[in-house]
Amino acid sequence: MGQKANPIGNRLGIIRGWDSNWYGSKKDYASKLIEDHKIRTYLSARINKGGIAKIVIERTLGKLIITIHTSKPGIIIGKGGNEVDRIKEELKKLTGKDDVQINILEIRRPELDATIVGDTIARQIENRINFKRATKMAIASTLRMGAEGIKVKLSGRLGGAEIARSEEFKQGRTPLHTFRMDIDYANVFAQTVYGKIGIKVWICKGEVLGKRELNPNFVGGKNDMSDRRERSGADERSRGGDRRDDRRGGGRGERRN
Repeated sequence: MGQKANPIGNRLGIIRGWDSNWYGSKKDYASKLIEDHKIRTYLSARINKGGIAKIVIERTLGKLIITIHTSKPGIIIGKGGNEVDRIKEELKKLTGKDDVQINILEIRRPELDATIVGDTIARQIENRINFKRATKMAIASTLRMGAEGIKVKLSGRLGGAEIARSEEFKQGRTPLHTFRMDIDYANVFAQTVYGKIGIKVWICKGEVLGKRELNPNFVGGKNDMSDRRERSGADERSRGGDRRDDRRGGGRGERRN
């Protein structure tokens, strides 16, 4: 079952929160749902190079709050906040609401976000970089940032081949059946001259043992802090333990005439 269900939907209410937070009655539920889809589609097309990971939509009485999680907040904010104001006015026209608020949250480690990793691979494939090289580089950078495992699946006319095929790259572990495992998932597309290539990314960030804050805008927490400590420890080890320069004769002990 874990192979067929969306890993994010599978964990909703357990270790993940909903990206849309509002109540809808039978009368207006459908219209609100369609409006959410329009907002997300519009923002993804409008800020296609803004490194958007997810868009969280909250509704209160007569107010619409949109939180954009991005790895490049400078592109969305613009010079002096002009771009954000422009986007806000466009969203007011799209939704027909007067009170629209936009919040921007920066993603500190984009290598651990499945949407951004998939988008990076897609942009490289569109720029005619070899798909194997692009995927392996993305996997290496994700594991370097402390992920427990990553799986990437590409489907389509890979490398411009006549017959479409699927290829899977896997490193570490991604247990999809274990609900307490924090697995991020994304499905993105690369639009090449020879057709569309689908890219699926699964990233395992480790086990969630305690009770987790289900608010999708919650940043930080116990797991993130432990990840940071492990990373800083690994950085210190790599700085203190690498003696390759000494072996080559290029370290501190080298004499120069």
